Amino acid sequence: MNETALALIELGAVLFVLGMLGRVAARVGMSPIPLYLLGGLAFGEGGIVELGAANEFGHMAGEIGVVLLLLLLGLEYTAAELVTGLRRSWAAGLVDLVANATPGVVVALLLGWGVNGAITLAGVTYISSSGIVAKVLNDLGRLGNRETPVILSILVFEDLAMAMYLPILTAVLAGTSLLSGLTVLGLGLATVTLVLVVALRYGRYVSAIVDSNDREVFLLKLLGAALLVAGLASALSVSAAVGAFLLGIAISGSTAREATKLLEPIRDLFAAIFFVAFGFSTDPRAIPPVLGWAILLTVVTVLTKVATGWWAASRQGIRRMGRARAGVALVAHGEFSIVIAGLAVGLGAVDGQLAALASAYVLLMAVLGPIAARAVEPVIGLVQRRSRSAVSTG
Repeated sequence: MNETALALIELGAVLFVLGMLGRVAARVGMSPIPLYLLGGLAFGEGGIVELGAANEFGHMAGEIGVVLLLLLLGLEYTAAELVTGLRRSWAAGLVDLVANATPGVVVALLLGWGVNGAITLAGVTYISSSGIVAKVLNDLGRLGNRETPVILSILVFEDLAMAMYLPILTAVLAGTSLLSGLTVLGLGLATVTLVLVVALRYGRYVSAIVDSNDREVFLLKLLGAALLVAGLASALSVSAAVGAFLLGIAISGSTAREATKLLEPIRDLFAAIFFVAFGFSTDPRAIPPVLGWAILLTVVTVLTKVATGWWAASRQGIRRMGRARAGVALVAHGEFSIVIAGLAVGLGAVDGQLAALASAYVLLMAVLGPIAARAVEPVIGLVQRRSRSAVSTG
């Protein structure tokens, strides 16, 4: 069999299996990310069957998937919303950062992965999955709840923190000097500030450049602009993902809404391939030695995320049930944790076991997040009824 035929067969099989896994996830009401990761683990290095040709395609498709993930995330926000969210949530955002990045730092140092591993794993344990959280809130009809603005404000802070974190991570992993690292950080801060100013004052012009009544032309300009900006950002060591995110922020109004509708199916396709490609690069035989650490991190960060959401909601005068819902909503981790781990592993700057630990951790958190969000109301309701019963009995 020639290489082209083999590549098409492998790629077709991977996409078909992804579709089946997505259908299973939808049936049971969970995020498909854990199943995509499991699929990659099964058919990558050390898996049941190693698909070499599909693996090669998956690497570039995965890079495009990251760009589209961050582009659509940026399209969800306007610059004004980001600034308002940052002002409103900075205290809760800082608590979230310290409480949830610290466990990653501690575990990485205990495992002897050094500064690179500590900075990488801090990001993995810190960032919640905006995609999973938004989907769960929508599925459960909680978008209009009092605690939802608190949740979204924390997610906005996390997204802005990622815009600062990714350039720093790239510089550290690349082994640059302190001066170079500070230069990259300064460049990143200047870029984000410039884009926010441009988006606030001239966003309509950016939107006009990419807008078109012809869907084909619109799609070509959108994808072309996203890949171009991502590539330029990467060349400047600002991170391709951050470049795409900032472009999304700069596009606003009806153009952003139409872009979201047009790009969502493409984003979902390439994002699925990204998760599978990450699984391809992770040897499943490396997971058992770090599974205990993944479970420990899961337990600790579930508690810290719930505590963060509870505290943030309590500051807004929200009652106990709303505080609990805010806390568990932040539990789910997914795409960004894998993006961070994939970046570090791709640069060869961290221990290979970090990818295995990140995979196991994200699998656990992506499954637990939606389950906890669904279970919190019955559990809190039961606790409150028992509490009232005990008081009345006493």
